Amino acid sequence: MESNRDFFWRLTRYYSLYTMGFIAFLCVLAILEHEGMPRSWIGYLFLFVTIGLYAAIGVVCRTSDVPEYYVAGRRVPPLFNGMATAADWISAATFISLAGGLYLQGFDGLAYILGWTGGYVLVALLIAPYLRKFGQYTIADFLAARYPGKYGGNLIRILAVAATILISFTYVVAQIYGVGLITSRFTGIDFSIGIFLGLASILVCSFLGGMRAITWTQVAQYIIILFAYLIPVIWLSAKHTTVPVPPVAYGAVLPKLNAIEHKLESDPKEQEIRKIFQVRADDYERKLKNLPRSWEEGRIEAQNHIDEVKRNTHASLAEIKAASRMLSSYPKSPEEAERRWSEARAANLIRAQPPVSQTEPFPGRDKESSDIKRNNFLALVFCLMLGTAALPHILMRYYTTPTVAAARKSVFWTLFFIMLIYLTVPALTVLVKYDIYTSLVGSSYSHLPDWVYYWANIDKVNPLVSITDLNRDGLVQLGEISVDGDIIVLAMPEIAGLPYFISGLVAAGGLAAALSTADGLLLTISNALSHDIYYKVVDPSASSQKRVTISKLLLLVVALLAAYAASLKPGDILSMVGAAFSLAGSTLFPALVLGVFWKRANQAGAVAGIVCGFLMCVYYMLHTNPTFGGNAAAQWFHIAPISAGVFGVPVGIAAMVIVSLLTPPPDEGTIALIDHIRTP
Repeated sequence: MESNRDFFWRLTRYYSLYTMGFIAFLCVLAILEHEGMPRSWIGYLFLFVTIGLYAAIGVVCRTSDVPEYYVAGRRVPPLFNGMATAADWISAATFISLAGGLYLQGFDGLAYILGWTGGYVLVALLIAPYLRKFGQYTIADFLAARYPGKYGGNLIRILAVAATILISFTYVVAQIYGVGLITSRFTGIDFSIGIFLGLASILVCSFLGGMRAITWTQVAQYIIILFAYLIPVIWLSAKHTTVPVPPVAYGAVLPKLNAIEHKLESDPKEQEIRKIFQVRADDYERKLKNLPRSWEEGRIEAQNHIDEVKRNTHASLAEIKAASRMLSSYPKSPEEAERRWSEARAANLIRAQPPVSQTEPFPGRDKESSDIKRNNFLALVFCLMLGTAALPHILMRYYTTPTVAAARKSVFWTLFFIMLIYLTVPALTVLVKYDIYTSLVGSSYSHLPDWVYYWANIDKVNPLVSITDLNRDGLVQLGEISVDGDIIVLAMPEIAGLPYFISGLVAAGGLAAALSTADGLLLTISNALSHDIYYKVVDPSASSQKRVTISKLLLLVVALLAAYAASLKPGDILSMVGAAFSLAGSTLFPALVLGVFWKRANQAGAVAGIVCGFLMCVYYMLHTNPTFGGNAAAQWFHIAPISAGVFGVPVGIAAMVIVSLLTPPPDEGTIALIDHIRTP
């Protein structure tokens, strides 16, 4: 059998040739653009060449061997497992939305970077080496063996599978949403069709070769992600500072951006725009106070307006349609009106505030509002860290290394490869913001750049970019610009005036990020169902071939369900992903960590911890999130729903400890297992 060292050098040769080939591909596209190739062709080439490449790797790596399908044969070298895990990790949320979060939230957006990187420290110290020493296939395998009860570990296994599916499904819907956004942007096809087009490439990898195909595809995807993120930011850095090193450019541009922010804060025109939004917010406040009478009056007014327009013989068809749309979109009940008007009031209040400072920590009108922001920042970091350390699709990757020592090294390489991207994200945000503040703000409405019109027309119901001349002065004020955070990275090359092939490269990187994470998540869900439920609970005598076939069929079903959910556009990517982290931390983190470090923990305690942590987390999300019928006024200590894990984790740990102490201790076999996995 080939030695690990020979295998490592063979992989190094393959991926070096792949990298050189990709660089040559970029050079060819740059030349073709210079020679006049249509932009749409460049977009299609990027899209289909990269998807075809991933599909080819999936076909070459197809397998029905159980260890290869579930854990890539346990022979992935630490360096390459680090790259694959980084690709698995750098999802659509990181690639597409993280810079947008920093753009819109300023300093507060750093919570995502701190929480996600800190989570890998917990993975390295508390979980990854012990899972690899245990050496099975899934997280549920470990929990079932660690918490055997009177009737075996099936109860805890089923709970772990339920948690895994819920967490991974929430997360994968966000990735497929990102796939739809990118494919529709670069092919011009409908968003829903774009989702299913991207889904086909996901299935080719995960369906044919399982973890083996996904691992080698993710290494290829990471290389594209790295090129897609670094090249345009290095280009921007050189444009604004003559120093093509993003962290250096970041430091040079930040003081200039701060000076512009202070100037805009006191600008009379900007203050005029902010007053308009404050008036609108006050109007919604009055409507909310007068419900249900205000809803009834508004409905009658909308009906009278359409009747009046129809009676007017000079009214155009466009005016009649606009009046009809106004009536059809009017809230159908006082309850719906309360929800929609509350959201509109909150949105107008945000735009009534001065521009968010990129550097000021926890800005607020007074000490109380500043403290609320600080508490939410810390709560989000806490949830993201513990959620990262409990994400099933990430932890599964550490089953694929040859040894326990390799698992530890693998976490180091994962952090290194993630760091290359994360050090660049704040620089990208500041450079793009500086570009918008200096080139778009203050420009004439008659000379808006092409990228504004393009992105505004992609989704006409909820425009990704909206610029409206509210004070009728013919000039663009910052307060008149509304930008969806999800387009900051994708539109960056056009905002900065870079060549179009760079736009194609960024889209290919975003697609690689979404596909790599979706692959891992879908495999995690199907493996949980096929291995943990079908093989371990329903039919323990199933053959290897049957187990893999069942996994593939379930993967197809789950993928189609996730694509359908994503086509409904359930919310912004960052919020969906944040919910998955709170759920992961609340349900699985206590059972995993206490299972390794506290011998007294037993099955009854683990069941109580998982159930109580989950219920606490879900209750808080539903109770405080207006999208789910909750009320933001019901928040505890003003903690946002995305950080529900800050309550779920302590409740889960407390329930686990109390119930474990009140019930009989684990048997000698369980204690021996703990001693075994804790031995270096």
